Amino acid sequence: MDIDGYRISEQPYYLASGNEVALYEAAYADRMPMMLKGPTGCGKTRFIEHMAWKLQRPLITVACHEDMTASDLVGRYLLDETGTVWHDGPLTIAVRCGAICYLDEIVEARQDTTVVIHPLTDERRLLPLEKKNELVRAHPDFQLVISYNPGYQSAIKDLKESTKQRFGAIDFDYPEKPLEAAIVAHEAKIDTALAESLVDIAARSRNLRGSGLDEGASTRMLIYAARLISRGIPILEACEVALITPVTDDADIRDALRSAVAACLQ
Repeated sequence: MDIDGYRISEQPYYLASGNEVALYEAAYADRMPMMLKGPTGCGKTRFIEHMAWKLQRPLITVACHEDMTASDLVGRYLLDETGTVWHDGPLTIAVRCGAICYLDEIVEARQDTTVVIHPLTDERRLLPLEKKNELVRAHPDFQLVISYNPGYQSAIKDLKESTKQRFGAIDFDYPEKPLEAAIVAHEAKIDTALAESLVDIAARSRNLRGSGLDEGASTRMLIYAARLISRGIPILEACEVALITPVTDDADIRDALRSAVAACLQ
């Protein structure tokens, strides 16, 4: 199977904030299943794209959701002009071809769906295709990686312990101010001083986490605001569109965020 389309040809921009690159390289050398834990928009997906490029491995990404079934992952029989034909799902393609399979926001998937990954995450490294009556042994280069936002933990949305304990884990968070400002400045092509002001706004919104906001402004949202500004949108309007309106509908919280924006831009 040709999986060249899953290879990342250009280096994704990523600034390390700790020793996460070395940790992941060591884990991949042993093909250890890995969990990337951290808030939305802090760089987990960019990190795995960077590592796939660095390790020269194809990357197959699956955006998990509550309606995803095991068949969406492993494959199903479909009808075409020749009759009923089996089509591998993204997980099966990765297992056969030695790609890194990245299950993004695994907590969004139903628990009965995620159980299908268990045989791949221990010494067996096997994927049972029950509908096809086939047992697929993982390619030596295959690795399974999941991302997980601990902020979503609840009685309804959380990973089973039997799933969590099959993975090594690396914690991610929003970068320190100088690093985050450098990221925003690079991604949006704005000056560092403006990027630092946006990071200050984000810090204030993150302080409201648990006091009206589920999560504050992410690094991704800062980049969105900065890109609007670089297109000529006034700073206050850009912050309204990218940093305030998306995170809350509460009028009082919006006013507090507007005050924070104004204070940081003085």
